[in-house]
Amino acid sequence: MSELSGRLTTPDGWPVTGGTLTAVDATGVQQGRASSREDGGFVLDGLAGGSYTVIAAAAGHEPAARTIALVEGRATSLGVLELPKVGGDVLPAPGTWQIDPQHSSIQATALHLGLSRIHGRLRKFAGQIQVADPLENSSVEVVIDPASVDSDDETRDAHLRTADFLDTGVYPEIAYKSDGLVRIDARHWRLDGVLTLKGVSAAVPLDVTYRGTGPDLWGGTRAAFSATTEISRDDFAISWNQSVLAGVLAIGRTLRIDIDIQAVLG
Repeated sequence: MSELSGRLTTPDGWPVTGGTLTAVDATGVQQGRASSREDGGFVLDGLAGGSYTVIAAAAGHEPAARTIALVEGRATSLGVLELPKVGGDVLPAPGTWQIDPQHSSIQATALHLGLSRIHGRLRKFAGQIQVADPLENSSVEVVIDPASVDSDDETRDAHLRTADFLDTGVYPEIAYKSDGLVRIDARHWRLDGVLTLKGVSAAVPLDVTYRGTGPDLWGGTRAAFSATTEISRDDFAISWNQSVLAGVLAIGRTLRIDIDIQAVLG
């Protein structure tokens, strides 16, 4: 007899737990059945050699199927089966979507001493997404409190609030306002916009991934997005640095920004 293994995930790599895997032979008769584990992994065993269609299904996800030929007595891997969430390809409805800061995050990452990375989060922000029809006419506005910077070190955070970096006493807000949205494919978009930081405004595009839309626990409708970009500190008058051995900078000039957003339809 043969064994067939694999893993169920969402398209963005999260495991799908409790999914059902059914192996159907060439005549349409079910020959095996299993459930996915907490890590998304599954094993269908006791299968004779031959051709099978494996059907994967899980609550809240679109089903998927894959055909594979098994060799008698040999273990075979089906690899990863991706199950998109139901509604994952349904674009957000037109209207005003308020960003939920409790279920969203804005993180900046800088290179330290040319070796490792330091992460910091901006804890306080608010904003909205105005979804239009067509979607390309949508807009985004976000206001961030720079004094909410949190890098898990109080001394460093106090320095980040000074004129060397964010100068929060003089510039109490960071703002981002979009001025264009370009479709790459069904899930990927480029958001063009202007970032205003420390009194300087500059164009900063965001690479946006749409994560889907669905109901929440309180009767509302939510949409999820992630976005990334890189900015130069020099573009925003944040030029403080120290040079250490061989001219290596204490803090890299490029910041990587990672954003995860949940927004609620108003």
